[in-house]
Amino acid sequence: MTTKKPTNEKTSKTVASIASKLLRDPKTSPDVKKVAASALTQAPNKKSTKGKK
Repeated sequence: MTTKKPTNEKTSKTVASIASKLLRDPKTSPDVKKVAASALTQAPNKKSTKGKK
């Protein structure tokens, strides 16, 4: 039995920030890094303002 993942799930900025720090820390275990990476894939993309005035 497979479950359908909702497409509207988004990670908060706070959780995304913590996940980013965990991924950069060399002491973080591989299992924690997997969860952190999963959280970041659900984070909304940053809007780029490069080249815009």
